Amino acid sequence: MDKIAVLGAGSWGTALAMVLADNGHAVTLWGKRTEQINEINEYHTNKRFLPEIGLPTTIKATTNLEDALDGANSILLVVPTKAIREVCQKLNTILNRPVTIIHASKGIEPNTSKRISELIEEEISEANRDAIVVLSGPSHAEEVALRHPTTVTVASKNMEEARKVQDLFNNQYFRVYTNEDIVGVEIGGALKNIIALAAGITDGLGYGDNAKAALITRGLAEIIRLGKAIGANTQTFAGLTGMGDLIVTCTSVHSRNWRAGNLLGQGKSLDEVLENMGMVVEGVRTTQAAYHMANEIGVEMPIVNELYAVLFEGKDPKNAVDSLMSRGKRHETESVTNFISDLAE
Repeated sequence: MDKIAVLGAGSWGTALAMVLADNGHAVTLWGKRTEQINEINEYHTNKRFLPEIGLPTTIKATTNLEDALDGANSILLVVPTKAIREVCQKLNTILNRPVTIIHASKGIEPNTSKRISELIEEEISEANRDAIVVLSGPSHAEEVALRHPTTVTVASKNMEEARKVQDLFNNQYFRVYTNEDIVGVEIGGALKNIIALAAGITDGLGYGDNAKAALITRGLAEIIRLGKAIGANTQTFAGLTGMGDLIVTCTSVHSRNWRAGNLLGQGKSLDEVLENMGMVVEGVRTTQAAYHMANEIGVEMPIVNELYAVLFEGKDPKNAVDSLMSRGKRHETESVTNFISDLAE
């Protein structure tokens, strides 16, 4: 049995805590809201994020970060991207031994274009971490909490640690694969939220399945281009953290990014959408980060560019779709030839 501190008591953090508890591990769930933590401890529910779900009684919750970390072998970070640096800085002041740092957040820091594992490396000293492992894949928290069959990937530069994390989570309903491509796994998990926002917009505009299929397919081409430019293995994008995560996030009402895009397509402003959601919509920040990253390194990302214009420059969503449809004529395989040849290797 391992002792694991799960930092972040939202829907995904709670669902992953349930998986770990089901596997017999000692789990302490950390969050900032006293009322929420009391509810988890007293009633074994987290109704704001996972209504009608009963939590394993073995999950303990706390608002005290030091208590959460006490004796933990591993730390699972499931906080919003904007909170990663702050939480890691606090961890670095409390930890006095190396532990495995697992993160299951999906995003990129806008001002630096850094992936989450890079932020962790910057803020937590080597003396306080054995390895950094990423957990990602097509996995709605609501379905994991119902113990529906789910498959994800864990990636790390240290494959021995990746296999240990695989063993922590793997069970009959939660299947875990390993991958050494930490760049590709993080980029796929982050950028699919952008395409899900765009897919939601087309649904909000009433454009139907044809437009959504086009966005998913062309969105994958953009993810591949950016990922390859920064050193990802393109084969990763054919897997769970690329194509798999893209499909589930663009087609499900569970996806908060899709829901946010849907409201934008119906004519709501970004401020109205974010207020209505009541939860973090990672795709908004990630759009900002990917837009600047692509421009800096010269990667063509038309969907990202148009979504950036909608979110941050006030462009009408319908006009953004029209701009995409009126782009210059291209040969379809120009952007995917290298991807296909990589898969054939």
